[in-house]
Amino acid sequence: MRHDDPLAVAVVTAIQTGDVPALARLLADHPGLATARIVDEHGHARSLLHVLTDWPARRPNSARTVAALVEAGADVNARFEGPHRETPLHWAASADDVEVLDALLDHGADIDADGAVIAGGTPLTDARAFAQWAAAHRLVERGAAVTLADAATLGLRDRLEALLAGASQDELNVAYWGAGQGGQPECAALVAAAGADVDWVPPWESRDTP
Repeated sequence: MRHDDPLAVAVVTAIQTGDVPALARLLADHPGLATARIVDEHGHARSLLHVLTDWPARRPNSARTVAALVEAGADVNARFEGPHRETPLHWAASADDVEVLDALLDHGADIDADGAVIAGGTPLTDARAFAQWAAAHRLVERGAAVTLADAATLGLRDRLEALLAGASQDELNVAYWGAGQGGQPECAALVAAAGADVDWVPPWESRDTP
């Protein structure tokens, strides 16, 4: 469905304004709408849950919107069709939208789905990389798998110490840099002591190491 189709405009407006009654009417009047894709001018296709979680996210009545869409048949693990394959949970994590993050997980979203714009990683990878700390910590609380870089960046010292054993040089370097970005000097010191190159600059950065 094209983004400028009247039905697309109506359903996007209902989702973004939190008008759940209007959304429910549209879903009832148009069977299959919950699984429709909105195709933009670039040919990229979003599910309706992607519409909800698209930046800046944090829409009114968002948990109720998730429930309405899922009840009508929306797939909580739908993939964006474009330059990446992120799920709605990736987008919620990238926007620090904890309410929607919880709602998606409560309805069965894959907490460790791959496909992030950051190295093809998980929603936690996105949240960490974009400094969305509330979402990142909530994902950890909800059981997300934690990497060395995640632990160092988020200050999860107990996890960090367990993950340091056997870490590669690249993993140590990324973890040290992440600890600096996350403002975690104690974690940075632990990673440096384990052999991280403290002068390493990641290829995606042009500035000095933290």
